[in-house]
Amino acid sequence: MNFLTKLERKYGKFAIPNLTFILIMGFVLGYMIAIVQPEALGLINLNPAKIMQGQVYRLITWVVMPPREVSLWIIITLMFYFSIGRTLENTWGDFSYTVYILSGILFTDLGVVGTYLVMRLCGQTELAAFFAEYSDTSTYYLCMSLFLAYAFLFPDRQVLLYFIIPVRVKWLGYLDIAYLIIEVLSYGMAHYYAGMVTVIMSVFNFILFYILLKRGRKSAARRKRTRAYKKEVRQTQILTRHKCAICGQTEEDNPNLEFRYCSKCKGNYEYCDKHLFTHPHKKM
Repeated sequence: MNFLTKLERKYGKFAIPNLTFILIMGFVLGYMIAIVQPEALGLINLNPAKIMQGQVYRLITWVVMPPREVSLWIIITLMFYFSIGRTLENTWGDFSYTVYILSGILFTDLGVVGTYLVMRLCGQTELAAFFAEYSDTSTYYLCMSLFLAYAFLFPDRQVLLYFIIPVRVKWLGYLDIAYLIIEVLSYGMAHYYAGMVTVIMSVFNFILFYILLKRGRKSAARRKRTRAYKKEVRQTQILTRHKCAICGQTEEDNPNLEFRYCSKCKGNYEYCDKHLFTHPHKKM
């Protein structure tokens, strides 16, 4: 990903290490708030009306909003997201992974706040107020964009669906994409275009990175082929230190052979012990 490589040279020091762990801990904090004081979630969610009133911290704090109600399945899901997040961190590096996650947060902010402002500018004050109050923005789509990136980079990896059925990750990725398309179309058919824009912007980091990811995957595949080719060449090449100038045998052909240089031959000619004293001397 050449563009990100150039950015990393200038701004690599701003990369956030262990970002996956930070995200998961944020989710855990959100679930703790939901259990202990669920009303407090209303103070940190992505409410564009409150943001316009000066509560700009909501542009970040909504990231701890839990995507689903707490359950055993959610705990397993968080462990799964931690695994794929760490894999992406190790594959891309801290900087590219940081850009991907932060761009997902940024695009979600722009989608929600931008939609709210457009409604207000178009005179739809009541609809804007309703959207600000009931827009259900959580980390659900952020996690989905994370999984889509993983499925795109590692399509042939398998996971056990319900701990029983082995399924390739790419098929789950296709299901997520189909679900997103259906959800966007349903919002459009219901004339709830605000929700449609929100969904699209929430996964826009994956849409934007698609070309870069595709190029990166091709490059990775090319590098893999190159490594395999070099390994094959190394295995097929016989590297020898000694070779008889008469019979052509090497120490690989017969480990018991001994080789010597002839002092009477002009040039660096080496002979095995069978031909050392019987070969015709080379006079150049």
